[in-house]
Amino acid sequence: MELQHLIIKIPVDGALGLDPAKIVDVLHQWVARQVMPGVLLVDVAELLHVPNGPGVIAVGHEADFALDHTGDAWGVLYRRKTILPGTNRERIAQAIQSAAQMALRLQEAFPGALKLSCTEFDLIVNDRGLAPNTSETYAAALPEIEAGLRGVFGHGDFNLTHHDGERRQRFGVTVKSAQPFDLAVLAGAGLREVSA
Repeated sequence: MELQHLIIKIPVDGALGLDPAKIVDVLHQWVARQVMPGVLLVDVAELLHVPNGPGVIAVGHEADFALDHTGDAWGVLYRRKTILPGTNRERIAQAIQSAAQMALRLQEAFPGALKLSCTEFDLIVNDRGLAPNTSETYAAALPEIEAGLRGVFGHGDFNLTHHDGERRQRFGVTVKSAQPFDLAVLAGAGLREVSA
């Protein structure tokens, strides 16, 4: 199974400690300076008027970066839009790395105001054609996702929870690591060898 168009959402830990409208100016600076590696940023969309919606988005050609509020939960979100070559393991590592890079940049812009989880995130395949939300997809994708996560974390001490099995929803899992992860390490992460 080929996993493309990956989304990673790292949830805010506790309450959001800042006015999300303040993110708009920061994202405009990112677009002007083209700070996200491998992505041509083209615009900023502020959709805070949408209840439980996409929040504030740095729109890119290859991918989007957002302070997202879907599911009534704030989080830093990376959404890949174009096809990536390589293996599933490499695409999972790239998506996690990009989400962590965004998270670190926002935390630097708002020191102390934006605290993100260091133990969990969502991984979603934003393509119902490649990955319909079924138990069969989960069974086929599980070994690929686990291998990708072991390569990023360097360990297998995590568990996955399949999101709602409703077929109209996108296929995704919540990843919970028993060992806290360091966003700075993930932001620079390539694939690592799995420790015993």
